[in-house]
Amino acid sequence: MDALAEDLELLPSTRRALRHRLAVAQSEGRSPSLVAAVSRGGEVVWEGSRTSVEGHGPDGDVQYRIGSITKTFTAVLVMRLRDEGLLDLSDPLGRHVPGTGADEVTVAQLLAHTGGLAAETPGQWWERSSAELRPGLAEVLGEEPFKHAPGRAFHYSNPGYTLLGSLVEALRGKPWEQVLRAEVLEPLGLDRTSGEPRAPHAGGWAVHPWADLMMPEPAEDLGVMAAAGQLWSTTGDLTRFAAFLLRGDERVLSAESVREMRAAAAPAAPGSADAGYGLGLQVNVCDGRRLVGHGGSLPGFVAGLWLSEEEDLTAVVLANCTSGVPASTVATDLIGIVAEAEPRFPEPWRPFREDDRVPLELTGIWYWGTAAHVLRLRADGSLELGPVGVTGRSARFRGEPDGSWTGLTGYYAGETLRAVRRDDGTPSHLDLGSFVFTREPYDPEAPVPGGVDPQGWRGIG
Repeated sequence: MDALAEDLELLPSTRRALRHRLAVAQSEGRSPSLVAAVSRGGEVVWEGSRTSVEGHGPDGDVQYRIGSITKTFTAVLVMRLRDEGLLDLSDPLGRHVPGTGADEVTVAQLLAHTGGLAAETPGQWWERSSAELRPGLAEVLGEEPFKHAPGRAFHYSNPGYTLLGSLVEALRGKPWEQVLRAEVLEPLGLDRTSGEPRAPHAGGWAVHPWADLMMPEPAEDLGVMAAAGQLWSTTGDLTRFAAFLLRGDERVLSAESVREMRAAAAPAAPGSADAGYGLGLQVNVCDGRRLVGHGGSLPGFVAGLWLSEEEDLTAVVLANCTSGVPASTVATDLIGIVAEAEPRFPEPWRPFREDDRVPLELTGIWYWGTAAHVLRLRADGSLELGPVGVTGRSARFRGEPDGSWTGLTGYYAGETLRAVRRDDGTPSHLDLGSFVFTREPYDPEAPVPGGVDPQGWRGIG
């Protein structure tokens, strides 16, 4: 066994803990069946299932309905349109799909559920009634589609993602599912993900809340609402999709674009600077671990897909009951079990290998006013800036062709860092979004905003 395969192989104690968590979820949640998978480094390291039927259990090839995890697939399609230059995330919807009654809502607001639209459609419960009741967007939005002013607050909206599906269809000139298959499912090899169930698939069940009895749930086609929750999939396909959400795939979306999806775009949850909603992905913090993913439910099914970038772990949980199994919680628990029992090995340190000129003269201590910061150069060519000895604003920066650096994380995400040089080419100071960093505190030779007292530093006379 090579070193990589050995690192991916989970210990027997870890595998037993995963099996136990799954068994508890199926038993306490009273689900007819439940299937799960965990992957690390893009490779499945554990699969498990539980069922109430004697003699067999579902595996990674059995389809379950995944509900709102469909929204993440729709978001990928929208990001592809953005990357191709066919739209900007700041575009109002009406520029591309006019006349809906929600023309002023931007694409970004729809992706992040900050458009102010209602959570559900008017009329009958759309998940459990015929799509014929909602032949078009007018029936999806109703006469009063807004519950909040656009951009003011996070308010989860299923109709909002229906509008995004219509946006995809308008710009591609093809049905949403056809676009999805050609542009995402086929390139990623997700041949067991579909709009309609394909055998083998689980049936959806309602379990009586006060008795151990079951009743089958209807499996309605969602019609125009499909982009918000139509899909069926498997743990095999969803673990591959989760790996894509971590790494990107140039055939579908770049690593940079999926990183943008994972960043919180909606107002953060109270008490956490990292939690909220990204672009088609939920963002959460659990036991100090930042997790990104999505939950899903439709009558008869619950689903959860979650990933940890730090641990390079993903987990998928699918069950065929209307309620009872907290699929997202179980998925995040599976990630926690592996992360705590078998922490990820850090990548081996390697020296810088780029042939380009290494900006070594920029590294070291810089001062923003009197606050000391250190700038480090990493082997991948990125720069890291952070305060010395205290907590504060830290960020990582990516080099640009013009010699500047773009912030990727933290307070300075999206901001530009420039090294301002003297006539002889040596660095005078750093300019970071108007902040001047100098080699000495308030260096009088640098353009410090407000100037420097000509008497300089002094004690009390």
